[in-house]
Amino acid sequence: MQLYNTLSAKERAALIEKAGQDRLTLSFYKYHHIKNPQLFRNHMFLSWNEMDVLGRIYIAREGINAQLSVPAGNFKAFKEHLDSISFLENVRLNIAIEQDNKSFLKLKVKVRHKIVADGLDDDTFDVTDKGVHVNAEKFNELLDDPDTILVDMRNHYESEIGHFRNAITPDVDTFRDSLPIIEDDLKAHKEDKKLVMYCTGGIRCEKASAYFRHKGFKEVYQLEGGIIEYTRQVEAKNLDNKFIGKNFVFDERRAERISEDVIAHCHQCGKPCDTHVNCANEGCHLLFIQCEECAEKMNGCCSEACMDIVALPYEEQKALRKGRYKSNNIFKKGRSEVLKFKP
Repeated sequence: MQLYNTLSAKERAALIEKAGQDRLTLSFYKYHHIKNPQLFRNHMFLSWNEMDVLGRIYIAREGINAQLSVPAGNFKAFKEHLDSISFLENVRLNIAIEQDNKSFLKLKVKVRHKIVADGLDDDTFDVTDKGVHVNAEKFNELLDDPDTILVDMRNHYESEIGHFRNAITPDVDTFRDSLPIIEDDLKAHKEDKKLVMYCTGGIRCEKASAYFRHKGFKEVYQLEGGIIEYTRQVEAKNLDNKFIGKNFVFDERRAERISEDVIAHCHQCGKPCDTHVNCANEGCHLLFIQCEECAEKMNGCCSEACMDIVALPYEEQKALRKGRYKSNNIFKKGRSEVLKFKP
């Protein structure tokens, strides 16, 4: 019984091209108390592998977080499978604004301690005791209310390329870093302000909304479906779009453009740019913003040191990487000291 992916990304890409069929990129999440995450994980892998579903899925005792690529012809069967699972019946599916048949090239279903790492060790905190979900129209109304405080629950490299106007964008590397910072900064407004949060698809601000309710904030709201669903509703209902720039996404596309505004800068030359790339040196793989001119000049690398490595024969590059863990710079997402124009 096959319980793990057996094809390389290159092999899978070739199969996708040969099939010539459109695929849908989508995501969903659900907080739910899962008694046996490993058993549930195996069931999901076996079912989705048969449907040629690809993606990155995390399962924990607190629920499931899934980012997927599904063959368009198998979408109905995929949806029927979700609906056959009681707590996933009619779960909201966030369909990507911009589609790419190669957004995911492997099926990875992993059991984690939590589907969103929060750094919390509090048995009294109930992640299902969430704040009020609001749609795009209500969200816009709340943003026009002077008693609203709007908080971006994403990390600095996400909000750097796009965010809602007048949002607080914490300068953090991880979600777990943001919770205590936001609580401390806004503790004086637990009673008198409306705390409104948003993230990419809803999963982080849903946990955050439950956390801040747990911490005594009286009026807590979250944008249902996150930026992805907001964009869809704005277009469908002809609403005022209050998001500027790009929405960062965690697949091969890296971002979806929401407005024509370019609010970020190339980390190497400083010119306006909002294109994230990974350093071409596989031993580095740093995520940073690079314009086309710098990409050509630096051969897709973040530094001259990485350029020197990329210039070596591939086997020599592999030998240099052998036994070495990738630099923690990859997780700094643009804060590396080799970059001149850091956020």
